Amino acid sequence: MKKFSLLILLFSMTHFAIGQTAIDIRKVDLKNGLRVIMHRDNTMPIVAVGVLYKVGSKNELPGRSGFAHFFEHLMFEGSEHIARGEFMKLIQASGGVNNAYTTHDKTYYYEVLPSNQLEMALWMESERMLHAKIDTVGVETQREVVKEEKRLRIDNQPYMSFQENLFKRAYKVHPYKSVPIGTMEDLNAAQLNEFYDFYRTFYVPENAVLVIAGDIEYETAERLVRRYFEDIPRGGRPIPRPNVVEPPLEREIVDTIYDNIQLPAVFLAYRMPPKNSDDALALSLVSRLLSTGNSSRLRKKLVDEQKIALEVIAFPYDLEDGGLFITLALANFGKDPKDIMASMHEEIERLKKERISDREFQKLLNQFETQQISQMGSMQGIADLLAEYEVFYGDANLINTIGQKVSKLTPADLQRVANSYFDSNRRIILYYLPKSSQP
Repeated sequence: MKKFSLLILLFSMTHFAIGQTAIDIRKVDLKNGLRVIMHRDNTMPIVAVGVLYKVGSKNELPGRSGFAHFFEHLMFEGSEHIARGEFMKLIQASGGVNNAYTTHDKTYYYEVLPSNQLEMALWMESERMLHAKIDTVGVETQREVVKEEKRLRIDNQPYMSFQENLFKRAYKVHPYKSVPIGTMEDLNAAQLNEFYDFYRTFYVPENAVLVIAGDIEYETAERLVRRYFEDIPRGGRPIPRPNVVEPPLEREIVDTIYDNIQLPAVFLAYRMPPKNSDDALALSLVSRLLSTGNSSRLRKKLVDEQKIALEVIAFPYDLEDGGLFITLALANFGKDPKDIMASMHEEIERLKKERISDREFQKLLNQFETQQISQMGSMQGIADLLAEYEVFYGDANLINTIGQKVSKLTPADLQRVANSYFDSNRRIILYYLPKSSQP
């Protein structure tokens, strides 16, 4: 079984070829509000199944942070018809793999398994939606799991508190100020009835998109979907959506964080527009210009020429209601992080003042295409994109047209968005320094 599971992963990662025709999509809307998106690819006997629930940390009530992420764990406890601890065992025994993740905006569950196990995956996801096991044993078990995860992945990892420290400074009104892991105080204070209420509010068909990609026949897959999902009743409750507008930052925010680290680091963040905007797409190319590849601007200057940084990364932390464009650099031995910040500022100002060359811009387009091809090189990657585009962009077919949108961008667009969003009077700078240097 383990060897077969490995083969599934290898097949799913290598089936896609450059020049493949457009991704074929079939969409079905069930009467209970569940949206279903299917993609057929019969080249390999595998299938990816995913369910995206539009609930993340931004949907949590004040004083109850971490609920969305907590449910990512709790939903593996089992259901009325799946014994506790058997969810993963059933998938693995079938030669498949599964996992889940949570962001500020969503919670996503997926399985990749042999295509003859499609019905089992759909049954299990329908059980998760309708009959999840939410009881004292599961809640108390997962409280400890989440605590341990926070200790291992954030509290005891160098620099990993940066997300929490950036977002709580960037947002004062919008719930993006809280990160998905939440606080242990909030999770410890929550009662069983609050977890059940959260489940009944958000884990409902009208708040979900089901995606199926791989070795399927559309008619058979739709029949199975209807068998396991069509009779699930709508939740019927209003689904809370934050309706707040974060005011602009009034000033530059500069802070120092003392951490268990050996080398200093600099984290720089600017507010971003909503992820489905053309400006956000342009900023994704800006991130490549700054730090993707050895010839990228920040890497070439800070790492190769000045030798003041060991690593530099720029990336758009894009979110439905905005997000942060984050640039970080790890200081070279003995180098002052303020010198790093000064050089980062110089390169960003150059981007705002000077037009990008056609050659450099074409390289960015090539990088974007390569990344898109890489993600669509697996059934899981295709399923992820279909769900993401359907929920947050309103059109799963963007998987076929995103390249056209990017090709319409120009060097002037990148210069324009840099000037629009990279305001040195409205940015967050965090200097991470070793605790040994704390006054």
